[in-house]
Amino acid sequence: MTGKLYVIGVGPGDPELLTLKAVRILKDVPCICVPKGREEGSSLALSIVKRALNLDGKEIIEAHFPMRKTKGIKASKHQSIKDSDALTLCRSDTFIDSELDTKWQETIETVYSRLNKGINMAFITIGDPTIYSTFFYLYDRLLELNPELNIEIIPGVSSINTAAARANLSLSLADEKIAILPATYTDNLKETLEKFDTIVLMKVHRVFDKVLTILNEMNLTNNAVYVSRAGMDDEKIFKNIRDIKEADLNYFSVVIIKK
Repeated sequence: MTGKLYVIGVGPGDPELLTLKAVRILKDVPCICVPKGREEGSSLALSIVKRALNLDGKEIIEAHFPMRKTKGIKASKHQSIKDSDALTLCRSDTFIDSELDTKWQETIETVYSRLNKGINMAFITIGDPTIYSTFFYLYDRLLELNPELNIEIIPGVSSINTAAARANLSLSLADEKIAILPATYTDNLKETLEKFDTIVLMKVHRVFDKVLTILNEMNLTNNAVYVSRAGMDDEKIFKNIRDIKEADLNYFSVVIIKK
């Protein structure tokens, strides 16, 4: 009998935001797979879990997911291109280079080898597994190896919810419409800002100046709140985004525009 794979969202940073179900499963499984952005780096997801429970005696498998997108091997048309602990969001027509593909395949084989031995294991990811999550790079390929694999996704608190809560904002009321998008794709940002009542821009650190310019042009700057590293010890919240300096910009950042 093959083991069961749990894909667990560990929240945005505060270990107290781990769900009771996540903690229970992480206590039970003997093996945890941890995504990392750099081979020499550490895993934020793992650091959250370590603050919540003792991992002594568990096998920790580190999965290296390089942070880049390049041309090479075309992603499967069924593959969900996601982002969380390590990856930059790619469009559906993005090509994945051979090194990235090799890294993912290594992780797939490592995970499958444990499951094939009947070992239950967890794959942890920042925030919620269904929102820009690294795991969905692997999901289809695991099922190709064995369509009968038992994979359960455990939802987690997302940075979107956390940022809104920390800023005391309602994301929506009544018939208000919400748009959530990676800020790196700002080509249609003006159109999105016009059509939606609440707009959440994720990972704005590299394009913040461009976003600020667009908000100024549309007289929406006063409607925007910036939250960096929501739920973490070094969290920052700016109700006036004009006050943001370069040192305040961070990969784990969200801008919420509420019209």
